[in-house]
Amino acid sequence: MTTFDIAAAKREILDYCLRSMDYGLNFNTQGNISMRIPDQDDRFLITPTDLEYDKMTPDDIVIVDSDSNLIEGPHQPSSEVTVHMAVYRRRPDVNAIVHTEPVYANVWGVIGEPITGTLVNMVIYTKGDVPIMPFQLSNNTEFGDAMCDVMGDLNAVVWANHGLLTVGDNLRDAFKTSVAVESAARVLLHARSVTDQPIVLEFDKLGITSAL
Repeated sequence: MTTFDIAAAKREILDYCLRSMDYGLNFNTQGNISMRIPDQDDRFLITPTDLEYDKMTPDDIVIVDSDSNLIEGPHQPSSEVTVHMAVYRRRPDVNAIVHTEPVYANVWGVIGEPITGTLVNMVIYTKGDVPIMPFQLSNNTEFGDAMCDVMGDLNAVVWANHGLLTVGDNLRDAFKTSVAVESAARVLLHARSVTDQPIVLEFDKLGITSAL
């Protein structure tokens, strides 16, 4: 059994933090990323609160337990750490979480409509239409549990008037889902400017289980 490399995982988290900025998914100190530590019971890596990604180093990534307590690191964890922990408790299949605040996904959160099956890759990554979690303040466990109810076994959910959360078996998959959702949200917005009945794909009718 290979021992989990925490230092490498911290570097990977920071890499995807910077990618989220490059892709226009985050700005200022918005968003957060976490990862389950597989060979340590009750331990998780997560980005710190209120620190710009381009000023962050791998050593700034902190370790918390499932009760959101800081175990190791120089900063307090993200203010939305309790939401991440709610997901990990409810979804043992999830090993990484990405929260971003992308413009086009947020458009659908503001109008309160799910992001329907616009593009095939989005539907495959998310496992269906992306639902909208009604607005609540997101810095508490109650929000996390309510969000998990809305998300179910899907891999993405939009927080109304706030942002997007995606999950995956690993960080690469969770981030790819974020990118796919934002791309589909943008396409759907343009499609709706032409027709109010765009063609929609249904995950359970695709007969595909892996990304294209």
